[in-house]
Amino acid sequence: MKTLLLVDGSSYLYRAFHALPDLRNRGGEPTGAVYGVLNMLRRLKKDVPAEYAACVFDAKGPTFRDALYPQYKANRPSMPDDLGAQIAPLHEAAAAMGWPVLVVDGVEADDVIGTLTCAAQQAGLHTVISTGDKDLAQLVNPQVTLVNTMSNETLDGPGVAAKFGVGPDGIIDYLTLVGDPVDNIPGVAKVGPKTAVKWLAQYGTLENLIAHAAEIKGVVGDNLRAALDWLPQARELVTIKCDVELPLGIEDLKWGATDAATLARLFEHLEFKSWLRELQGQGSRIEDRGSSKDGDAHSASETIPQSSIPNPQSSPVQRHYETILTEAQLDHWLTRLDAAPLVALDTETTSLDEMRAELVGISFAIEPHHAAYLPLEHRYAGAPPQLDRAAVLEKLKPWLEAADKPKLGQNLKYDMHVFANYGITVRGVVHDTLLESFVFESHKPHDMDSLARRHLDVTTITYDDVTGKGASRIGFEQVAVERATEYSGEDADVTLQLHQALYPAIEADEKLLKVYRDIELPVLDVLFTMERNGVLLDINQLVRLSHEFGMRMAEFEAAAHDLAGQPFNLNSPKQIQEILFTQQKLPVVKKTPSGQPSTDEDVLQRLALDYPLPKKILEYRALSKLKSTYTDKLPRMVGQRSGRVHTHYAQAGAATGRLASSDPNLQNIPVRTADGRRIREAFIASPGSRIVSADYSQVELRIMAHISQDASLLAAFAAGHDIHRATAAEIFNVATEQIDAEQRRYAKVINFGLIYGMSAFGLASQIGIDRAAAQQYMDRYFARYPGVADYMQRTREQARERGYVETIFGRRLWLADIRAGGGPRRQAAERAAINAPMQGTAADLIKLAMATVQHWLERRRLGAKLIMQVHDELVLEVPENELDEVKVQLPALMSGVAKLDVPLVVDVGVGANWDEAH
Repeated sequence: MKTLLLVDGSSYLYRAFHALPDLRNRGGEPTGAVYGVLNMLRRLKKDVPAEYAACVFDAKGPTFRDALYPQYKANRPSMPDDLGAQIAPLHEAAAAMGWPVLVVDGVEADDVIGTLTCAAQQAGLHTVISTGDKDLAQLVNPQVTLVNTMSNETLDGPGVAAKFGVGPDGIIDYLTLVGDPVDNIPGVAKVGPKTAVKWLAQYGTLENLIAHAAEIKGVVGDNLRAALDWLPQARELVTIKCDVELPLGIEDLKWGATDAATLARLFEHLEFKSWLRELQGQGSRIEDRGSSKDGDAHSASETIPQSSIPNPQSSPVQRHYETILTEAQLDHWLTRLDAAPLVALDTETTSLDEMRAELVGISFAIEPHHAAYLPLEHRYAGAPPQLDRAAVLEKLKPWLEAADKPKLGQNLKYDMHVFANYGITVRGVVHDTLLESFVFESHKPHDMDSLARRHLDVTTITYDDVTGKGASRIGFEQVAVERATEYSGEDADVTLQLHQALYPAIEADEKLLKVYRDIELPVLDVLFTMERNGVLLDINQLVRLSHEFGMRMAEFEAAAHDLAGQPFNLNSPKQIQEILFTQQKLPVVKKTPSGQPSTDEDVLQRLALDYPLPKKILEYRALSKLKSTYTDKLPRMVGQRSGRVHTHYAQAGAATGRLASSDPNLQNIPVRTADGRRIREAFIASPGSRIVSADYSQVELRIMAHISQDASLLAAFAAGHDIHRATAAEIFNVATEQIDAEQRRYAKVINFGLIYGMSAFGLASQIGIDRAAAQQYMDRYFARYPGVADYMQRTREQARERGYVETIFGRRLWLADIRAGGGPRRQAAERAAINAPMQGTAADLIKLAMATVQHWLERRRLGAKLIMQVHDELVLEVPENELDEVKVQLPALMSGVAKLDVPLVVDVGVGANWDEAH
């Protein structure tokens, strides 16, 4: 299940302002709150794997609650000037870090979070809300979790009940009774948490309590009865609004690219020096691959480079971590490494950017509770003499590059890049605990901290413990060698122990072992190679496009102003609503829950068919998004040494197995519009080479045919028919050759929509017909393809019975809400159960194809190289003298990775750029 991460930015802003020291830059400007919130956002982005995210802040001005109750928040002092001064730089920095930032007039951040949470639930997403606000506990359910990043508290349903004495469904009633002094919302006089919990335990709900108010004795009963007229209004005030009209949807909340130039400017102005160094490739590894830890340990002796560290477990096991400072120690460890059946390996570095990271130290573990740390570049007053880095790497290189020397790590792809920066190709990677966790329990967090707690009952040392916090944070190169030994030695030790806990469970399950051994491990090497290869960009093309888009945006804006008869903000739903429906009297297509005319994307698209102003607004917004997301940012992300863009592929992100691309996200480069395709034209081949695209054709529909064993679908694919035309012929009961373009379009929507669980209402909206007609088409579809209907029903039942579904290859996809009592949560889980085997199998196929193609390229010693993986497509850069061989072999290799009951078809294109090849 995909995840939406929502951050209550305003809550954390206030807390950071009051909790942190009064930090200021040389100009006397306050910076502490900005630093605190950004630090938290950085940690969250690493600690919570999420496909979608938003950082939500309160807007200026009154909200609907002020209209309901003029005394709302009346006792709050005005915002301190030093706090207000930090809002704008915080918003800008958060956006530059890739966070979608939301500020919606007329409501509070809580209401925006509530609305997005409900939308995510309907879309079948898991939501993690990071907040310090107790009111948001009312949103918790099996699909929604609260985390308080500042206190490390996580609240699910039982957690809410344990903390407040009532479950999430009782929080609103609880808050109504106790009131909220901070917001100046009175409750029942003299009623605190204990009394409220007692009443709700006895009467169940506020409504039932009110009905029995006469039974409550004493002064507190009198107070309850005196408040009866007020309680409905109080309840409305504490209830989070979940139907706010928002200017965007869930799909608009995908991570943005990091704007390094903006961050560098802000960090320099705010004097966040360590973060600035990090951006410039000199900073410490503030965020690591899940190796955040908390616990403490005793320091190692300076005279004897070994420390005995108490294990934080209840058992008396002692951990022995050695510091390698002499040639004799290094030689001793090299002998041990060479003879070891398996070595856990970890690096400490100077940067999060794996392409520029420099080694500070290396740790090894061969047996549990024993490890060694090899410091190489610790620089601080009094640092002990360390072995020369270049000489050490020369000695380690034969072992690191030996394919027959087994190695293990937690996200070893990162460490492989670090060593590659020194000309070392790490071979012999046989295990990775990140991937073991992903295969074993894809629905849970895979960072080392979570894994250690979950599987070892170990609380580990945090990065903050060794580097400090806030303005006093130091780079890892400044950490005392003794302390670094404890921290990094634990990294390697815990990784080894996690492998010993996880791998036997995978090995015992033949299906999981196949996914791990035959799919995920081979892909690790391929992704490393792809990331290293990078993609060549035509910077001049992007610069030209950016300028052109800016000019056209100005033209669209001016044209929109002319059509409206006045200037207005083309990004403001309120202003658009006023102009379109109040001034120009355009027809109201649909309304928001509050009864106002909606101005969402769908409404504008429908109005644009008949009216020029909505069309101009859409044209402006489309260009604006392309410019800000791609043409402006991509040139700034080109590597200085390589001249190429090096994306990062997350292998253990989506539970379905799909890869995720970030910094920059190359999987979301638009392809359906002419302007979007022009951006793809900027992805080019080097001189003497061409871009080759190989794309599985309609792979999920083919997988549906294989899994469902529907006779008509199998026959259509076996005969090589156009499946959408064949479906249209079945639904409309006419000959295939008589199907027109509109009928084929309907069939295409149905084919793809039904495997994603589309309802008749959704189908009607998609193709612009009434619901009854849409239902009739769906009924005809299932009548013609009964195997598909049987598959859907069978899958729902199996998912409810087992709690998960599987891909063809055995990847297990867990469904947390499949046994929910009913309603949207279970319906979303059932839709996911139907689609996940197809989407997961497609992910498995493309991963198998990547490994197969890369192995062939290496075996044939070709100059062609894989440079991108996007959805069901592989993109290669191929020397022109190898084109004929690659064009012939690619389809054969990719279609041959699995034998399905329908043919796997691969379309291959060639061009000077990506768009031309696709």
